[in-house]
Amino acid sequence: MVILTSVLATGALTLTACGSRDDSGDKSNSGSSTTFTIGVDAPLSGENSTTGLGIQYGVQVAVDDANKNNWVPGVKFKVEALDDKAQPATGQQNATKLVGDKNVVGAVGPLNSGVAQSMQQVFASANMVEISPSNTNPELTQGKNWQTAKKRPYKTYFRTATTDELQGSFAADYAYNGLKKKKAFVVDDKQTYGAGLAKIFAEKFKGLGGTVVQTDHVNTGDKDFGSLVTKIKNSGADLLYYGGQYDESSLITKQLKGAGVKIPLFGGDGMYATTYIDVAGAAAAGDLVTSVGVPVDTLPAAKQFIETYKAKGYKGDYGAYGGYSYDAATAIIKAVKAVKDANGGKVPSDINDLRSKVVDEVQKSDFQGITGKVSFDQYGDTGNKQLTVYQVENGEWKAVKTGTAS
Repeated sequence: MVILTSVLATGALTLTACGSRDDSGDKSNSGSSTTFTIGVDAPLSGENSTTGLGIQYGVQVAVDDANKNNWVPGVKFKVEALDDKAQPATGQQNATKLVGDKNVVGAVGPLNSGVAQSMQQVFASANMVEISPSNTNPELTQGKNWQTAKKRPYKTYFRTATTDELQGSFAADYAYNGLKKKKAFVVDDKQTYGAGLAKIFAEKFKGLGGTVVQTDHVNTGDKDFGSLVTKIKNSGADLLYYGGQYDESSLITKQLKGAGVKIPLFGGDGMYATTYIDVAGAAAAGDLVTSVGVPVDTLPAAKQFIETYKAKGYKGDYGAYGGYSYDAATAIIKAVKAVKDANGGKVPSDINDLRSKVVDEVQKSDFQGITGKVSFDQYGDTGNKQLTVYQVENGEWKAVKTGTAS
């Protein structure tokens, strides 16, 4: 693969550092080796599991590649995936479990921004790196006052997905200038991600000259949206913008179209999953989402990743965040390699020392990943600002616009 053509030297070392010792004779690492764990936190069951499993197995493919190709001589990696069920309290428990395991050098996840808020302090207290492939709420990296005075809350937190500040604006621009929509009805699910994204869309849409005819909220887990549908129908809106996940939005669009309201539903990356189309059925036709980056299927660097994912029969949807999870795990693995090289070819024996140095090396990341260049700014945000608008055509998500957010 092109992702690591320039980096990882070969050779073998016998390590006596932190981590578990492995003398199994794996041919990819001649001699004995140390095994470290990369944790994964995501919803692996329930309604968000389609995208959550894509995160888990994106990391698994990266770890398998690292072990097979001896990316870090003398070191092997394994994955421990924990199910947060999209619940902040469960995510916090999972973070505590991961930092308590002295073999864990870093974590990838979570899927949901609200869950991330409950986990950040736990990882920061252990000085252990956390890289989310999907969190988009600006507060996570830039603080509560990000619109007026950006300040990074935790140096241990990074993400390979761009923020809602860019995603919401990108969607509003396409809705107003691309779709020529002038009157939007804006709804959110009251969650950190959904409410933040909807607010940013509404502000940008109005700034462009559009009108937000009404706003409303739903609860996660709701199934009956009859009252909301009536409000939308009576509002005269020519577009419904929804901030939230595919669980509720797929039912909203189905009930909306069923009531004869033939306007598109537009949402963010939380809707970008095959499950949205499966649940909504024919009603999904014409609906739109924005998602981070460009379609992974179009990236030459991701070809082997996709082939491996499919060949292994991994569950979930790699299309949304699988590639970004692969790159997040790779950043952690490459950081371990950099720490080892800087320490005379030995991994630090103190896990706390290792974790701290891995955080510093992740901050310095600068390599070509399968989703593009992987680097992080002073806030821990990705340098990859590309976004794509997808629309449902013939039962599939089709890219209709790709660009760099500004």
